[in-house]
Amino acid sequence: MAADGTSSVADPDAVSSAAPVGRAGEVFRAFLVLGCTSFGGPTAHLSYFRESFVARRRWLADETYADLVALAQFLPGPASSQVGMGIGWMRAGWAGLLAAFVGFTLPSALLMAGAALGLTALLGPEATGLLAGLKAAAVAVVAQALAAMASSLASGGRRAAIALVCGALALLVAGPAGQVGAIALGAGLGLLLEPASGALASRDPLPAPRRRTGFALLAVLALVLVLPGPLAALFDWPALDLAGRFARAGALVFGGGHVVLPLLEAETVGRGLVSETGFLAGYGLAQAVPGPLFTFATYLGALAPPGGWGGALLATLAIFLPAGLLIAGALPFWSRLRALPGARRALAGVNAAVVGLLGAAFLDPVLPAGVTSGATALVALLALALLLAGTPAPLVVLGAGALGWLGL
Repeated sequence: MAADGTSSVADPDAVSSAAPVGRAGEVFRAFLVLGCTSFGGPTAHLSYFRESFVARRRWLADETYADLVALAQFLPGPASSQVGMGIGWMRAGWAGLLAAFVGFTLPSALLMAGAALGLTALLGPEATGLLAGLKAAAVAVVAQALAAMASSLASGGRRAAIALVCGALALLVAGPAGQVGAIALGAGLGLLLEPASGALASRDPLPAPRRRTGFALLAVLALVLVLPGPLAALFDWPALDLAGRFARAGALVFGGGHVVLPLLEAETVGRGLVSETGFLAGYGLAQAVPGPLFTFATYLGALAPPGGWGGALLATLAIFLPAGLLIAGALPFWSRLRALPGARRALAGVNAAVVGLLGAAFLDPVLPAGVTSGATALVALLALALLLAGTPAPLVVLGAGALGWLGL
């Protein structure tokens, strides 16, 4: 332990065997509390983490935490979950990384799986109003997220143009190809159009696994993204194919959890595995639970064949696996990545592209599916007004569902 109370790691690959089991338990308990109480999305989660692990427990220094956040934002995947995994790893090695993931994810995953299975039982005429209210709330949530992301990630004419071009590509090219193409186009346009700037600010290297471990983890990630489809076709395992699709969605998300919406919509609704109504109702519910928004995949896994609790578990592990492999695999190379002269420009283009992706998802399917009548339009507008006024999203979603149950 360093003099300032932070964790010091001399030989990080040895941490997993040297750290006491009690440290992993300590990490699990701390993140379980946060998983039960962390409402508000990724930005709020990062604030909770800093308060809990930097200011209060002093597990790591403020500068180390800031660098870990920068790495998570540079990488694709759920930023807050990746930061949590990184904190767990620094505290208790690989067992700590797993403990942080399970503790932070378990509460919302259980809630979303239970909601999906309960929704399946309720999908009768009596649930029509409830679902309409939840879909209207989803319209408001996505609209607010789109406005916030556009103001921070696509401000100015150049970045707004990148967002529009990439959003148009996502609308014109259906499915994952359009999503991946938009992200790649955004990175290329950022390199071409963004003004030259220095590399990301340099700090002391983060505690990290050895480079050979990083290479091995990134190689495993490549296999996770490539092999499930061919293996599923060879052995006729549709569940493995679905897991691969969730893993690819988890590996392609830049710019926050909301951006997973178009990727998962293409892989589930677009393939006829989940109804559009069930999809948007679940997305609305995801705003009402604490923890990572990526547990929306848990809900979809419970609905898509084979479904049930097994499908929920499979989807959860699949969508978060790339996040863990990326954060641990990239740590040894972060100091070099941040020194690349084009890193900041490419990242700016990718961030603008994800605004376009979210805008495309808002236009199709969120808006037409969520606003189907004058009454649902009023609910969506009321929900948006409450969100903009600072009302917590869980209360807005639950209120919209109640309004739908009573009056739609």
